[in-house]
Amino acid sequence: MISDTLHADWTLRATGGPVPAELAETLSGGGVQAQVPGTVHTDLLTAGLIPDPYLDLNETALEWMHHTDWRYETTFAAVAAQPGEHLDLVFEGLDTVATITLNGTVVGRTANQHRSYRFDVAALLHDGENHLAVDFRSALAYAEEVSDAIVLRPRAYDHPFNMVRKMACSFGWDWGPDLQTAGIWKPVRLERWTTARMAQVRPLVTVDAAGTGHVDVHVDLDQSPHTVAADHHGDLVLTAALDAAHGVGDHVASVAVSRDARTAVVHLEFPQAPLWWPAGYGEHPLFNLTVTLGTTDGDDYGMFARRIGFRTVEVDTTPDEFGTPFTLKVNGQPIFVKGANWIPDDHLLTRITRKQLARRVDQALDANMNLLRIWGGGIYETEDFYDVCDERGIMVWQDFLMACAAYAEEEPLWSEFEAEARENVARLTPHASLVVWNGGNENLWGFLDWKWQEELEGRTWGFKYYTELFPAIIAELDPTRPYCAGSPFSPGFTDEITAGALPTVHPNDPNHGTHHQWEVWNRIDYTNYRNDVPRFCSEFGFQGPPAWTTLTRSIPEAALTQESPEFLLHQKAGDGNLKLNTGFAPHLPQPSTFEDWNWTTQLNQAHAVSYAIEHYRSYWPRTAGSIVWQLNDCWPVTSWAAIDGDERPKPLFYALRHAYADRLLTVQPRGADTALVAVNDHAETWEGDLVLLRIDVDGAELARAEAGLSIPARSASTLIVPDEILEAVDPTRELLVAQIDGVRTVHYFVEYKDLDLAVEPVSVDVQRVAGGVAFSVTASSVAVDLSVLADRVAPDGVVDDMLVTVLPGESHTFTVTTDADLTDERLAELATPAVLASVLRSVNSCLRS
Repeated sequence: MISDTLHADWTLRATGGPVPAELAETLSGGGVQAQVPGTVHTDLLTAGLIPDPYLDLNETALEWMHHTDWRYETTFAAVAAQPGEHLDLVFEGLDTVATITLNGTVVGRTANQHRSYRFDVAALLHDGENHLAVDFRSALAYAEEVSDAIVLRPRAYDHPFNMVRKMACSFGWDWGPDLQTAGIWKPVRLERWTTARMAQVRPLVTVDAAGTGHVDVHVDLDQSPHTVAADHHGDLVLTAALDAAHGVGDHVASVAVSRDARTAVVHLEFPQAPLWWPAGYGEHPLFNLTVTLGTTDGDDYGMFARRIGFRTVEVDTTPDEFGTPFTLKVNGQPIFVKGANWIPDDHLLTRITRKQLARRVDQALDANMNLLRIWGGGIYETEDFYDVCDERGIMVWQDFLMACAAYAEEEPLWSEFEAEARENVARLTPHASLVVWNGGNENLWGFLDWKWQEELEGRTWGFKYYTELFPAIIAELDPTRPYCAGSPFSPGFTDEITAGALPTVHPNDPNHGTHHQWEVWNRIDYTNYRNDVPRFCSEFGFQGPPAWTTLTRSIPEAALTQESPEFLLHQKAGDGNLKLNTGFAPHLPQPSTFEDWNWTTQLNQAHAVSYAIEHYRSYWPRTAGSIVWQLNDCWPVTSWAAIDGDERPKPLFYALRHAYADRLLTVQPRGADTALVAVNDHAETWEGDLVLLRIDVDGAELARAEAGLSIPARSASTLIVPDEILEAVDPTRELLVAQIDGVRTVHYFVEYKDLDLAVEPVSVDVQRVAGGVAFSVTASSVAVDLSVLADRVAPDGVVDDMLVTVLPGESHTFTVTTDADLTDERLAELATPAVLASVLRSVNSCLRS
């Protein structure tokens, strides 16, 4: 096979729609140079024709692009197909509604961003220059046409995102911009082949009870009718090989392939295969798998190469005394899932690089996570994403791409769902990190609770996708991984709907399967997280604004208010600011400035999510996992993310690191008692001397209790706190401290806002260190959740920790890493009270307001 990319010399122009007058001559005339892979937004931004859509009010100013049609075109030199030769034009991804024309002849039409396309162009390609054009219709206009034809279905937002197979959040979400781009967003190439080619390769990996790894390499074949009877070719042979990595020898197997075969399977065995484990549970060895197609005469018809890992995965849903669990097991080991939901890391997808994805996954690993859930309103991620997760032991929960909407089961949608599902299931089978397939996001819940049934009036809404199409595809193409019909999902719900009965179990019942907790944030205080003990919480979260430097880059200084149009454009949640203000009011003092408000709401976000995670972890193994909404942002915005749109960790990031630590102490209610729960998510027993103290804010010891504890591996142990530790004389000035071998938790008897804290509890020494600057603090009174805002030190600054409570007499050093040239003058400035007030923050500093 010969493959030539077609990425050079593309131009882009507008062919219809409301192009602004000042751009009409350029865009409707000769056009602009285009990047392939790319999008119209990135091309026009590069050409200087549009402003950055992420800044100011520019998102709104670019709405005309949603209604515009576009043409990409290029010319390329080629040689016509030779006798018996196949010539295929392959697009790995087109966004979204496209017509492809080669040398004046239409070769295909597309309407799905989430799949690839292959067109036979042997009869159209000629020697010399060839002209290729791709015309993109407005995806919004197309979706509206489909809506008119088969009736628009209920959905979470105004645009009919559920009527076209385009990234749902392209049309805006409660954290994302409404920027409906178009373009050749993945590689395009010309492939020449003869005799045969591998159309699809699916390595399915299992491990038997004896520890032998098995790899069944399933290959779909295209064979040319022109060469089936040709005597001069040898027999076709399919060969699979695992490399000699990790101190083991090569493993190779081959099978003969008949000249009329369309499928073939090669089986490899690997005795005592080293197992792939999630982060925190062991190593993550990967092996290079190479699959080649050729003949006994030495002809080469192509190669497939991926890395695989050996492991088993299952979800335990065996009913028990509490309901129906949802416990993920890898290699037979129950795993407490410490996860986050993942959205596309940049709304303009073609700007995302492997290095960027590696940084983000490394941040998840640094936050002690072991799983990322790819949410159903985004995309099937790139190979780079799954590769990075494979390497780092980060498990992946993969949604099929359906979110917060009813989806018609009629054409033109059914066949597109089937095609994209089949392609992506097959594509992702090599990845050891992929552990769960999930039918979609909140669609089962929406059908029951969001008044869809009366709007649907009996029309299809996607149920057969979740209960028939997707499970059938998984059973056929990837039976090695579990499938769940949706998130949230309670086992038994779909069976009752299928039987035509009213469901007796709610799809979002916390006692059964997976649960989404959105009453907190939307309606009730975060202390209500403790009202339920979900079996597995796959969505929950709380909003907070981005880092100050991210905010001031995207919004002008004059607009730094809660009410400005610019700020509100970067706050997509309904009543978002009201919910932020209502959310912190019971817990933290009212801030007097917008800058203080930014910190207060960030801090409350961290407190709220930590509160939930500690509650969930304290009930392991009854509760078997938490997946916070969300890890990342796709642009600068106030959202639920732990890492903002400029890649800066928010305080929530550090709160996640603490709450997801392998060893955790947390104070929790247990009936009428107050308990200390010690969570040991480690392979070894946690043994140590527990010290329980009640002290005052100035460090005076008021009560003490000690005990030797031994917490078994992968377990949680509960100890009732003695009354003398809990009987505070002055709750506003006293706190409970518990620690074992350097692991500590601090518990307060009143809300943060009611604590009698010193406003300036620490002395600070600022010193230059290799690669950055160190802030060494010493506390004279308790400093609660002390934090250095690294972006206020330098725009690229990253601090090693935040939200550290420093007790009286203790010292702590925060180190900010930066490539900035910090002059002596800047260091001196950082040590001044005025600058420290914005750099060094805490609960105490909230009292300044």
